[in-house]
Amino acid sequence: MTAETSQTLDRGLRVLKLLADTDHGLTVTELSNKLGVNRTVVYRLLATLEQHALVRRDLGGRARVGLGVLRLGRQVHPLVREAALPALRSLAEDIGATAHLTLVDGAEALAVAVVEPTWTDYHVAYRAGFRHPLDRGAAGSAILAARQGGLTEPGYTLTHGELEAGASGAAAPLVGVTGVEGSVGVVMLADAVPERVGPRVVDAAREVADALR
Repeated sequence: MTAETSQTLDRGLRVLKLLADTDHGLTVTELSNKLGVNRTVVYRLLATLEQHALVRRDLGGRARVGLGVLRLGRQVHPLVREAALPALRSLAEDIGATAHLTLVDGAEALAVAVVEPTWTDYHVAYRAGFRHPLDRGAAGSAILAARQGGLTEPGYTLTHGELEAGASGAAAPLVGVTGVEGSVGVVMLADAVPERVGPRVVDAAREVADALR
């Protein structure tokens, strides 16, 4: 801690991070041990976070992340979208295909930013807000492969016809961005993705990741 930081705020944020990393919640004693502070401090932290609906406690006394974080989370997508747009525009114009940034939303893949090329006669219509199962489409496949540690060289996934008949996709996961799980990809009307597209998508994913760090 430095003179410019708040110890209480730091502890409160650490509580939220610890709760976010567990599916079963944590007791006051468990939080006390993990934070290295006494139970009284933890009680005060939880009471304050509960007032803002950022934490809730179940009947057994286990603390969990509260629904109040959703109000904060809704503001994340616009920030991520803004950071990703320059790389997506460059990708769409370079490849001549619709480029997209997709993030994990529960068990689904959610397109949060989409850029269509300006110079093509036709391209796939793909809209921000489009959802699909994580195990279908290049965007979701890239995310799952990265999550499972199965994405090796060349660093991208390819699919054909999984979400739209006649459409092919390529996607690469975002790597090294804390708290953000997603991918950057393109979708095009083609029987196969041209060879140069995959590496270009990997470069775009790296650009977006750099912008989000």
